[in-house]
Amino acid sequence: MNLYSEHYLSKKTERFVNKIWCLDNSFGESLIENKLVLPNGCFNLAIVSGNAIEVHTSKNKYLMNEGIYFCSQMTNKVLVNIEPKTKVTIIQFHAWTLAFFPKYDLSDFTDSILKIDFTELPFQIQIQNTIEDLLDTINQYFEALSDSNSDQNLVEKICELIKIHDEEISVAEIGKLLNLSQRLLQIKFKTATGLTIKNYIQILKFRKSVDQMINMDVSKMNLTEIALYNKYFDQSHFIKKFKDVTKTTPKMFNPDLYFLSQKR
Repeated sequence: MNLYSEHYLSKKTERFVNKIWCLDNSFGESLIENKLVLPNGCFNLAIVSGNAIEVHTSKNKYLMNEGIYFCSQMTNKVLVNIEPKTKVTIIQFHAWTLAFFPKYDLSDFTDSILKIDFTELPFQIQIQNTIEDLLDTINQYFEALSDSNSDQNLVEKICELIKIHDEEISVAEIGKLLNLSQRLLQIKFKTATGLTIKNYIQILKFRKSVDQMINMDVSKMNLTEIALYNKYFDQSHFIKKFKDVTKTTPKMFNPDLYFLSQKR
């Protein structure tokens, strides 16, 4: 059985949920240690069954025993140790999804993890749900949410503009397109995501550069080409931003140490 796997949802649900991914050491007899996860601009809801998973963010160390955990936006790499007989199933929400639940203020919540009670969730899941049951539950809930919310909320509109412009758009330009003040945009976005709009754009650019690197022959890659393709000023700027997140250089980056998205 593969330690890492990805599972995809219906087209309607993918408006809110990027994917479900699993770290499965449930049949393992040894600790899986020092694996790394990179930020990607999404929130994660982690369902831990079995023993425990230990997660080190840039702010704290978390021992996540059996239960359900809400993981904020991450701005740096995260180190993961998975105990034997442990499985973690992770629902990955887009940056704008939580904005559909306006009672949550996440403006001061990044690089952090919070244990929650399953009764706090708007959909009913159990720790021992199979992946098939989980996919059915998530599809049913978010398809209905999509049907009842045909219009994009403000955060979704901001993210859509960022995507359309390939991460090359300023807050001022977004404000003009949406006919709203920069201050209002920043407050709404940070409340919903914990990130500034600029932080979010930087994370997306970083992940695009990593995805490009891992699909190339590392021995032949040209850092200048990668930097310019991903709209960094130059190679030095790219290396600096890369080190900010990974604490290593692009040349020293070892994808085998990371849980990285599979190419769909």
